[in-house]
This record gives sequence, C-alpha cells and structure tokens, in this order.
Amino acid sequence: MAKQLRLRIITPERLILEEMVDEVVVPTTEGEIGILTDHIPLVAGLKSGEILAFSNGEKIPMAVVGGFIEVNKDADGVTVVAILADFAEHVADITDAEIEKAKARAEELQKQADNKEVVDFEHFATELERSLTRVKIADKWRTKKYRK
Repeated sequence: MAKQLRLRIITPERLILEEMVDEVVVPTTEGEIGILTDHIPLVAGLKSGEILAFSNGEKIPMAVVGGFIEVNKDADGVTVVAILADFAEHVADITDAEIEKAKARAEELQKQADNKEVVDFEHFATELERSLTRVKIADKWRTKKYRK
C-alpha cells in the first residue's frame, strides 16, 4: 500500500472531512496545487473553487470558499494537509433544490450589489461568491462519478 496523507477540512461550524488520501488538489491564491505525501511544508491562502481529493482511485470533490491551507508532518512523519476554510461542502451534500436556491440567491445578491444604496458590499460579495461556487462545482460534478 502506498503512503497516504491525512486530509482535514475544517470550517468555523464543523469538521467537514478527515481521512487518509493519496493526493489532494487545492485552489490557492497563487494557483492550483497538487499535494502528495512528503510535500514540503506550506502555508497558503485559498481562493474559491474545488478541492479534489483522491483516495484508492476514487475522487472526492468539495466546494470551498476562502481560508487557508497548511501542509506539514505530524510526529509520526505523516504528511498532514489542514484546510481551514470559510466555507466547504462535499458535492454530494449539494442537492438540486439547494442548487436552484443558490442560483436564485446569487441573482438576488447580484441585483442588491448593483444597488448603490446598499452599504454592506463585503457581505454581499461573500454571499454571492459562496452561492456561485456551490452552483459551479455542483454543476461540474452532476454527471461525473465520485465517492459520496
């Protein structure tokens, strides 16, 4: 059996995923990076997009919005990838009803953001980004095979 790395995806609300995987691909602010076992230590900012983990030939897709990634080794020498995300969600958890709701919310927020009288642009931008990311990643994986 090949060496694996420990992947932890954590949001302010809860632990989203913790398991041993073969590889993980992450969208950082500097570009997309792939992480394998024995990766050099790293701390980077995340941008909105898709986290894709590979475990025993299966793909595990996740939507992510903002946060940080840290790659390091634990005391046993196992590579640990800790993702501290503002928002993260497994594609299987995004239902068709939630996709439609997210699309409607994104359209509503876009209209509100266009209104110059609205003061809280940062809140609207964050909510819009979250809704659009969920829709984009869910649509991408709708017809593809992945592990739930």
